Formats: sequence, structure tokens, C-alpha cells
Amino acid sequence: MPRSTNATAGNTCAWCGATTGNGCGCIKKTPRAIDLRLKDLVEDGLVSKTIYPELPLRSECAITPLQITASETVAKPKTSVLKNARGSGKIAAMKVLLINGSTKLNGCVFSALSEVASVLEKEGVGTEIVQLGAHPVRDCTGCKFCAGKGDGRCAFDDDVVNALIGKAADGFVFGSPVFYAHPSGQLLAVLDRMFYAGKRHFAYKPGAAVVTARRAGTTASLDVLNKYFTDACMPVVSSTYWNMAHGNLPEQLAQDEEGLQTMRNLGRNMAWLLKCIELGKKCGVPAPTPETAAWTSFVR
Repeated sequence: MPRSTNATAGNTCAWCGATTGNGCGCIKKTPRAIDLRLKDLVEDGLVSKTIYPELPLRSECAITPLQITASETVAKPKTSVLKNARGSGKIAAMKVLLINGSTKLNGCVFSALSEVASVLEKEGVGTEIVQLGAHPVRDCTGCKFCAGKGDGRCAFDDDVVNALIGKAADGFVFGSPVFYAHPSGQLLAVLDRMFYAGKRHFAYKPGAAVVTARRAGTTASLDVLNKYFTDACMPVVSSTYWNMAHGNLPEQLAQDEEGLQTMRNLGRNMAWLLKCIELGKKCGVPAPTPETAAWTSFVR
């Protein structure tokens, strides 16, 4: 709720630190009520001053308003902030693994994933697109070998699953065509086994799902794929629309301008989140430790 003043007679202003008999009235001179932490960000150079041109600095009382013209901005954080956050001043190399769950190697799904990958590369994030192709993939049999002797590896070692579990990546994008309003069975078989056997490899790494279709079934398919992320403590990366593009052929998909725009924005959002996570690690912000003790059965 906006406040009319910060300091009453004889008190110290929580905004500028000044002590005045009549109250300094900082908020009266500020057009909007702004959180104290935001003011600190402005003074530290992390927020543009043009957003709140009348914002007083910590060292100034609003009795002497800060004069800033519209052309004055603070575009970059202080060098010391960058050095403290990033160490050497550079973010470590990162990689996103994109899996094409279509049997068509250069079809619509590949086109959509390539659009995402192109933006990631421009943002300095490495990419690798894995093609599942038409190779047969086993389904999970629930043998639980991965939880015992397998130590996080599937008992079936004659397809791509164990190789994918062992791939080092900082983020993931799973792409699929839509078949009967659901993702491809091939991709689901791969993801079932990957997440059941190697779930720990995905925790706290950003994930995104991408689907393509001629017409409908896209949102239902996205819902299925997003379930893998939300069961493995993975931040889900979104875009400016649901992560879908339409077309029955790649040349038709190329005409879906908004769909391709959605893919590019997804790539930007993925790159941004990866960089934020990396900077958080360098600043000493650890990943949370989840509770795992409770496991409730509804049927007793």
C-alpha cells in the first residue's frame, strides 16, 4: 500500500536515513511506492534509473531531489558485482540436449528443435540434437534393475536409453509429433526409462517440451511431456505461447510464423534461465534439498 511519508517528527527515515524534525517526505516526492530493495538495486546499477527518475539515493534526502534526465541510464551492473558473481567474469560453458522423438529425421519436429537450437547457440549455449529415428526402443518392464545392481542404468542396453542417461547436459528439450493426441510412443518409452532409471541426472536442470502437429492434440501432448519435468524437480521453460508449431511437412511448418517465433523465444528463455542458475551457483546459492520421506498410498 502506498505510504504518504517515511519519517515522522524525530524519527529516522527508513528510505534515505535522514533524521528531520518535520519528516523528510521521501515518498511524497516519489511518484510510485517502491520497495526499499529496488532502491538499492538502482544505486548499485542493477536497475535503470530512468524507470524511477525521482528515486533518491541512500546518501540523499528527498529534500534535495535527485535530478536525472531521460537519457541517463545504468545499463550494466557494477564491475565488482560481475566479478564477485562470475569469478573470472565469464559464465561456464553450458549445453542443452534436444531429443527428436520423431521417426522422421528431418521432419517438422527437427525443424522446430533446430529453431530453438539456433537461438541457444547465438546466446552462447552449446546444443546437441539426438535423433531417435526409426530404431526400435524397448518399453520399461518394471524389473527395478536400475534401482539395484544397475545403479541408475537400465537393464536393457541394446538401445539409446543408457547412452542418453550418461550424456552431460545442463538443460533438456524433448520434441515430439502428435499421434492420436499424445506424444510418440517411441519417445515416451525412452523418457519412461530415462527418468525411472536416471532421475537424479535431471533434477534442477531446466526442461522444455516441444510438439508439432497438423492440427489438434498439441496441448494434450505437451501436458504428458511436462509431467516428466514436474516429477523430477526440473524448472519448466515456457515461451510466449504454448511450445507448439503447426504443419504436416517442414515447408508447411516454415509458414507458421508464430510457431517459429515461439520456438525462438523458448530458446531465449532457456538460455536466460541457464545463465541465472549458473550465476546462482557461483554466488553460493545451492539447489534445494527435497523431502522424500512421505510416500502415501490412497488404497489401504
